[in-house]
Amino acid sequence: MKIYIDLILLLNFGFDFLLLLSVSLILRRNAKIYKLLIGAFIGSISVLTLFMKINSLELFIIKIIISILMCISSFKFKNMKYTIKNILYLYISSIVLGGALYLLNIEFTYKNQGIIFYKNKMSLNFIILVIISPIIIYIYTKETKKLKTNYSNYHKVEIKIRDKIIKCTGFIDTGNKLKDPYKKRPIILMNNKKIQNEDLNKLYVPVHTILGTNLIECIKIEQLKIDNNEIKKDVLLGFIDKKIKIDGIECLLNNEIMEE
Repeated sequence: MKIYIDLILLLNFGFDFLLLLSVSLILRRNAKIYKLLIGAFIGSISVLTLFMKINSLELFIIKIIISILMCISSFKFKNMKYTIKNILYLYISSIVLGGALYLLNIEFTYKNQGIIFYKNKMSLNFIILVIISPIIIYIYTKETKKLKTNYSNYHKVEIKIRDKIIKCTGFIDTGNKLKDPYKKRPIILMNNKKIQNEDLNKLYVPVHTILGTNLIECIKIEQLKIDNNEIKKDVLLGFIDKKIKIDGIECLLNNEIMEE
Protein backbone atom coordinates (compact mmCIF):
# COMPACT_ATOMS: atom_id res chain seq x y z
CA MET A 1 0.00 0.00 0.00
CA LYS A 2 1.47 3.37 -1.07
CA ILE A 3 0.83 6.46 1.03
CA TYR A 4 1.59 9.88 -0.46
CA ILE A 5 2.28 12.00 2.59
CA ASP A 6 2.24 15.27 0.63
CA LEU A 7 -1.23 14.46 -0.75
CA ILE A 8 -2.55 13.55 2.70
CA LEU A 9 -1.12 16.75 4.20
CA LEU A 10 -2.68 18.85 1.44
CA LEU A 11 -6.08 17.16 1.77
CA ASN A 12 -6.04 17.44 5.56
CA PHE A 13 -5.03 21.11 5.32
CA GLY A 14 -7.92 21.80 2.95
CA PHE A 15 -10.44 20.03 5.19
CA ASP A 16 -9.24 21.88 8.30
CA PHE A 17 -9.48 25.22 6.49
CA LEU A 18 -13.08 24.46 5.42
CA LEU A 19 -14.01 23.46 8.97
CA LEU A 20 -12.51 26.61 10.50
CA LEU A 21 -14.16 28.73 7.83
CA SER A 22 -17.56 27.19 8.64
CA VAL A 23 -17.05 27.93 12.36
CA SER A 24 -16.13 31.54 11.54
CA LEU A 25 -19.25 32.00 9.38
CA ILE A 26 -21.72 30.24 11.68
CA LEU A 27 -20.54 31.98 14.87
CA ARG A 28 -19.80 35.27 13.05
CA ARG A 29 -16.20 35.36 14.30
CA ASN A 30 -15.06 37.41 11.27
CA ALA A 31 -11.65 35.75 11.41
CA LYS A 32 -9.08 36.81 8.84
CA ILE A 33 -8.19 34.31 6.15
CA TYR A 34 -4.51 34.16 7.05
CA LYS A 35 -5.42 33.20 10.63
CA LEU A 36 -7.65 30.41 9.35
CA LEU A 37 -4.76 29.22 7.16
CA ILE A 38 -2.47 29.16 10.19
CA GLY A 39 -5.07 27.18 12.12
CA ALA A 40 -5.48 24.75 9.22
CA PHE A 41 -1.70 24.28 9.04
CA ILE A 42 -1.61 23.41 12.75
CA GLY A 43 -4.45 20.96 12.18
CA SER A 44 -2.64 19.26 9.31
CA ILE A 45 0.20 18.38 11.70
CA SER A 46 -2.10 15.72 13.16
CA VAL A 47 -1.26 13.60 10.10
CA LEU A 48 2.12 12.94 11.69
CA THR A 49 0.37 10.81 14.33
CA LEU A 50 -0.07 8.17 11.62
CA PHE A 51 3.65 7.45 11.92
CA MET A 52 3.81 7.50 15.74
CA LYS A 53 3.47 4.44 17.96
CA ILE A 54 0.79 5.68 20.36
CA ASN A 55 -2.35 4.16 21.85
CA SER A 56 -5.91 5.37 21.35
CA LEU A 57 -5.99 7.47 24.52
CA GLU A 58 -2.77 9.30 23.64
CA LEU A 59 -4.07 9.89 20.10
CA PHE A 60 -7.31 11.32 21.50
CA ILE A 61 -5.42 13.71 23.82
CA ILE A 62 -3.15 14.88 20.99
CA LYS A 63 -6.14 15.60 18.76
CA ILE A 64 -7.87 17.57 21.53
CA ILE A 65 -4.71 19.67 22.04
CA ILE A 66 -4.38 20.29 18.31
CA SER A 67 -8.04 21.35 18.00
CA ILE A 68 -7.57 23.80 20.90
CA LEU A 69 -4.48 25.27 19.22
CA MET A 70 -6.36 25.51 15.92
CA CYS A 71 -9.20 27.51 17.47
CA ILE A 72 -6.96 29.78 19.52
CA SER A 73 -4.72 30.59 16.55
CA SER A 74 -7.73 31.22 14.31
CA PHE A 75 -10.11 33.04 16.67
CA LYS A 76 -7.90 34.12 19.62
CA PHE A 77 -8.60 33.33 23.25
CA LYS A 78 -11.12 35.73 24.79
CA ASN A 79 -12.54 33.55 27.53
CA MET A 80 -13.16 29.88 28.25
CA LYS A 81 -16.79 29.87 27.08
CA TYR A 82 -15.84 31.55 23.79
CA THR A 83 -13.07 29.02 23.10
CA ILE A 84 -15.12 25.95 24.09
CA LYS A 85 -17.92 27.07 21.75
CA ASN A 86 -15.42 27.40 18.88
CA ILE A 87 -14.06 23.91 19.57
CA LEU A 88 -17.57 22.46 19.84
CA TYR A 89 -18.62 23.86 16.46
CA LEU A 90 -15.33 22.72 14.95
CA TYR A 91 -16.12 19.13 15.96
CA ILE A 92 -19.77 19.41 14.86
CA SER A 93 -18.65 20.64 11.42
CA SER A 94 -16.06 17.85 11.30
CA ILE A 95 -18.71 15.22 12.10
CA VAL A 96 -21.05 16.61 9.42
CA LEU A 97 -18.33 16.67 6.75
CA GLY A 98 -16.81 13.32 7.74
CA GLY A 99 -20.20 11.62 8.00
CA ALA A 100 -21.34 12.95 4.61
CA LEU A 101 -18.12 11.84 2.90
CA TYR A 102 -18.30 8.44 4.60
CA LEU A 103 -21.89 7.98 3.40
CA LEU A 104 -20.96 8.94 -0.16
CA ASN A 105 -17.95 6.63 -0.07
CA ILE A 106 -20.13 3.73 1.10
CA GLU A 107 -22.60 4.45 -1.70
CA PHE A 108 -19.83 4.41 -4.32
CA THR A 109 -17.74 1.60 -2.82
CA TYR A 110 -20.39 -0.99 -2.00
CA LYS A 111 -23.31 -2.52 -3.82
CA ASN A 112 -25.96 -4.65 -2.23
CA GLN A 113 -28.35 -7.40 -3.10
CA GLY A 114 -30.94 -7.40 -0.36
CA ILE A 115 -29.01 -7.28 2.91
CA ILE A 116 -25.76 -8.56 1.38
CA PHE A 117 -23.13 -5.90 0.59
CA TYR A 118 -20.04 -6.43 -1.55
CA LYS A 119 -17.17 -4.34 -2.89
CA ASN A 120 -17.79 -2.44 -6.11
CA LYS A 121 -14.10 -1.67 -6.78
CA MET A 122 -14.87 2.04 -6.69
CA SER A 123 -14.18 4.78 -4.18
CA LEU A 124 -14.15 8.56 -3.94
CA ASN A 125 -10.85 9.77 -5.36
CA PHE A 126 -8.91 12.89 -4.41
CA ILE A 127 -10.48 15.14 -7.07
CA ILE A 128 -14.02 14.19 -6.10
CA LEU A 129 -13.26 14.86 -2.42
CA VAL A 130 -11.88 18.30 -3.28
CA ILE A 131 -15.02 19.17 -5.25
CA ILE A 132 -17.65 17.69 -2.91
CA SER A 133 -16.24 18.84 0.46
CA PRO A 134 -16.72 22.62 -0.10
CA ILE A 135 -20.26 21.96 -1.34
CA ILE A 136 -21.12 19.99 1.82
CA ILE A 137 -19.66 22.69 4.09
CA TYR A 138 -21.44 25.44 2.13
CA ILE A 139 -24.84 23.74 2.47
CA TYR A 140 -24.26 22.99 6.16
CA THR A 141 -23.14 26.56 6.94
CA LYS A 142 -25.99 28.15 5.00
CA GLU A 143 -28.69 26.00 6.61
CA THR A 144 -27.23 26.41 10.12
CA LYS A 145 -27.15 30.22 9.80
CA LYS A 146 -30.72 30.19 8.49
CA LEU A 147 -31.88 28.07 11.44
CA LYS A 148 -30.10 30.30 13.96
CA THR A 149 -31.66 33.41 12.43
CA ASN A 150 -35.16 31.96 12.26
CA TYR A 151 -35.27 30.33 15.68
CA SER A 152 -33.94 33.45 17.40
CA ASN A 153 -37.28 35.01 16.39
CA TYR A 154 -39.29 32.27 18.12
CA HIS A 155 -40.82 33.21 21.47
CA LYS A 156 -43.00 31.55 24.08
CA VAL A 157 -46.29 33.46 24.31
CA GLU A 158 -48.98 33.33 26.98
CA ILE A 159 -52.27 35.16 26.33
CA LYS A 160 -54.98 35.56 28.97
CA ILE A 161 -58.53 36.35 27.87
CA ARG A 162 -61.08 36.22 30.69
CA ASP A 163 -60.58 32.88 32.44
CA LYS A 164 -58.85 31.30 29.46
CA ILE A 165 -55.07 31.15 29.02
CA ILE A 166 -53.64 30.40 25.58
CA LYS A 167 -50.07 29.14 25.44
CA CYS A 168 -48.49 29.19 22.02
CA THR A 169 -45.32 29.87 20.06
CA GLY A 170 -44.98 33.31 18.50
CA PHE A 171 -42.77 34.63 15.74
CA ILE A 172 -41.47 38.18 15.40
CA ASP A 173 -42.93 39.41 12.13
CA THR A 174 -41.04 42.56 11.15
CA GLY A 175 -43.82 43.27 8.65
CA ASN A 176 -46.51 43.22 11.31
CA LYS A 177 -46.84 46.85 12.42
CA LEU A 178 -50.63 46.82 12.62
CA LYS A 179 -52.32 49.15 15.11
CA ASP A 180 -55.90 50.10 15.70
CA PRO A 181 -56.41 53.69 14.49
CA TYR A 182 -58.23 54.74 17.66
CA LYS A 183 -55.94 54.00 20.60
CA LYS A 184 -52.80 52.96 18.65
CA ARG A 185 -52.77 49.51 20.25
CA PRO A 186 -50.49 46.97 18.48
CA ILE A 187 -52.17 43.88 17.06
CA ILE A 188 -50.96 40.28 17.37
CA LEU A 189 -52.26 38.01 14.62
CA MET A 190 -53.57 34.49 15.12
CA ASN A 191 -55.62 32.02 13.11
CA ASN A 192 -59.30 32.33 13.99
CA LYS A 193 -59.62 28.61 14.67
CA LYS A 194 -57.41 28.92 17.76
CA ILE A 195 -60.19 30.54 19.82
CA GLN A 196 -63.82 29.49 19.56
CA ASN A 197 -65.86 31.71 21.86
CA GLU A 198 -68.85 33.77 20.77
CA ASP A 199 -69.18 35.52 24.15
CA LEU A 200 -66.04 37.60 23.75
CA ASN A 201 -66.34 41.34 23.18
CA LYS A 202 -65.08 41.69 19.63
CA LEU A 203 -63.81 44.78 17.89
CA TYR A 204 -63.61 45.34 14.17
CA VAL A 205 -60.44 47.26 13.39
CA PRO A 206 -59.76 48.76 9.93
CA VAL A 207 -56.21 48.07 8.76
CA HIS A 208 -54.37 49.05 5.59
CA THR A 209 -52.65 46.32 3.58
CA ILE A 210 -51.32 45.98 0.04
CA LEU A 211 -54.76 44.63 -0.89
CA GLY A 212 -56.50 47.74 0.44
CA THR A 213 -58.40 48.48 3.65
CA ASN A 214 -59.82 45.49 5.51
CA LEU A 215 -61.59 44.90 8.80
CA ILE A 216 -59.87 42.55 11.24
CA GLU A 217 -61.84 40.94 14.04
CA CYS A 218 -59.99 41.62 17.30
CA ILE A 219 -60.36 41.13 21.05
CA LYS A 220 -58.54 42.86 23.87
CA ILE A 221 -55.85 40.84 25.62
CA GLU A 222 -56.17 41.04 29.39
CA GLN A 223 -52.66 39.83 30.08
CA LEU A 224 -49.76 39.10 27.73
CA LYS A 225 -46.51 37.36 28.59
CA ILE A 226 -43.64 36.84 26.15
CA ASP A 227 -40.87 34.53 27.38
CA ASN A 228 -42.40 34.86 30.89
CA ASN A 229 -42.06 38.67 30.77
CA GLU A 230 -45.34 40.50 31.24
CA ILE A 231 -46.14 43.18 28.67
CA LYS A 232 -47.80 46.20 30.31
CA LYS A 233 -48.89 47.81 27.05
CA ASP A 234 -52.47 47.34 25.84
CA VAL A 235 -52.48 44.82 23.00
CA LEU A 236 -55.17 43.44 20.70
CA LEU A 237 -55.41 39.91 19.36
CA GLY A 238 -56.47 39.92 15.72
CA PHE A 239 -57.87 36.90 13.88
CA ILE A 240 -56.98 35.92 10.34
CA ASP A 241 -58.50 33.24 8.12
CA LYS A 242 -55.23 32.01 6.62
CA LYS A 243 -53.10 29.44 8.41
CA ILE A 244 -49.68 30.71 9.46
CA LYS A 245 -47.17 28.94 7.22
CA ILE A 246 -44.15 29.10 9.53
CA ASP A 247 -42.98 25.88 11.14
CA GLY A 248 -44.46 25.52 14.64
CA ILE A 249 -45.80 29.10 14.79
CA GLU A 250 -49.30 29.88 16.05
CA CYS A 251 -49.22 33.68 16.27
CA LEU A 252 -47.37 36.59 14.66
CA LEU A 253 -46.02 39.07 17.17
CA ASN A 254 -46.18 42.77 16.51
CA ASN A 255 -42.77 44.30 15.86
CA GLU A 256 -43.49 47.29 18.12
CA ILE A 257 -44.08 45.07 21.16
CA MET A 258 -40.75 43.31 20.67
CA GLU A 259 -38.90 46.60 20.23
CA GLU A 260 -40.12 47.63 23.67
